[in-house]
Amino acid sequence: MCGTLKPGDIVQHFKRQWVKDKSSSEYLYEILAFARHTETDEILVVYKALYGEMGIWARPYEMFMGKVDGEKYPDSEQEYRFEKRK
Repeated sequence: MCGTLKPGDIVQHFKRQWVKDKSSSEYLYEILAFARHTETDEILVVYKALYGEMGIWARPYEMFMGKVDGEKYPDSEQEYRFEKRK
């Protein structure tokens, strides 16, 4: 259903490359679950920030796994908006 990601995986947002202190958890997230929208049946990724107020968010799977806009962010080192942490 959701490719190679699973609950418990740690992913990083592409903007993490610009964080100076790599020991920080800024732009790191934990996948909590996958859900379906009740009206549209769209798959959502439910994830938690591992920094700041540690908010919990939901984003459509297709958007979560979308490619970084190369025109807006030509220096991005990541191909996708979120990638599994190595």
